[in-house]
Amino acid sequence: MTRIMIRAGLILAAVTLAGAAEAKGCLKGAAVGGIAGHMAGHGLAGAAAGCVIGRHEANKRDKTQSQQNGDAPTSR
Repeated sequence: MTRIMIRAGLILAAVTLAGAAEAKGCLKGAAVGGIAGHMAGHGLAGAAAGCVIGRHEANKRDKTQSQQNGDAPTSR
């Protein structure tokens, strides 16, 4: 259990140092993936996969929002 907490801390520290713009969606995904992976016996792999999926979902959400904002008609 201690090894998992140390690894999770190192992953979160690395993500935090990478910058907020790059980490959008990664922290939440890594936390959820790490917990789910821990239950399956693969905490580190779960955290890494959760980070990737969280980042992908954040990018999709940003793209959708920017398209919706760009398509909105301007009122004058």
